[in-house]
Amino acid sequence: MPRTRTSSRSRYAPDRGLATRMATTMFLIGLLYVVFVGVLLVLLRGSWPIILLITGALFVGQFWFSDRIAALGMGAREVTREQAPELHGTVDRICALADMPKPKVAIAQSDVPNAFATGRGEKTALVCVTTGLLRRLEPEELEGVLAHEMSHVAHRDVAVMTIASFLGVLAGMMTRVALYSGLGRSRDSTMGLAVILVPVVSAAVYVVSFLLTRVLSRYRELAADRAAALLTGRPSALASALTKVSGEMARIPTKDLRKAEPYNAFWFAPAFSSKESLGRLLSTHPTLEQRLEQLTRISAQLGGA
Repeated sequence: MPRTRTSSRSRYAPDRGLATRMATTMFLIGLLYVVFVGVLLVLLRGSWPIILLITGALFVGQFWFSDRIAALGMGAREVTREQAPELHGTVDRICALADMPKPKVAIAQSDVPNAFATGRGEKTALVCVTTGLLRRLEPEELEGVLAHEMSHVAHRDVAVMTIASFLGVLAGMMTRVALYSGLGRSRDSTMGLAVILVPVVSAAVYVVSFLLTRVLSRYRELAADRAAALLTGRPSALASALTKVSGEMARIPTKDLRKAEPYNAFWFAPAFSSKESLGRLLSTHPTLEQRLEQLTRISAQLGGA
């Protein structure tokens, strides 16, 4: 069993590029959030208590419950050591290598070969693999995938992505409030202007926050690949897992891919229900070629590990 640590640092290689991007994204998202709420307060002066209540409640809900909701949505079910001894053993080895607390371990009943991690921090972390992944990967490949997922927890980018995505949720919520609350039926010119401007401002905020989180998401996946390869010392195993998972996606029924596609930001590898999917253009992940090229460079640096 991995030992208990007194330090919050793990042995995962620190990534200054990721830390800088997370800080920049959070600053810009926070600035956008303040501007957005300020605009709403100006446009909807008589409704400011409701606006503050809604924004506050949504933020708390998004921060505290979004990871659990996502895990439930992807079908994660926590398993004991007796139920999945090999999976627990692999997670234990990674925790020992990384010197970090063990997360909850879960399995999702899905033929889509994938894995994900959620949690605001190490104490609430959960790592999950699908039954499809367990059936297809060799032990060393599975270890690479799990090391990748647990690096998201160690780097705390899961929590940052959860907070960063909040503004997009809020913008969509406020657009619906403006459109369906009946403000547009008011004869007051200010309220009439509000019902026009609120959806426009909300749409602009959503687009900006969406692009910011996508840029961060693609980088964090490369950072997780890099950290996992350096921790395990076997970048070739992770590359093999990536190639296998990406190749197997084409054999998965479309209906299963459609269920998985909304959660692409969490998955080890994105699931697309069609080759023409818009998700490919606005993907949460870098391309397979980019990921394999990076792992090839790391392998050369490690002496062909």
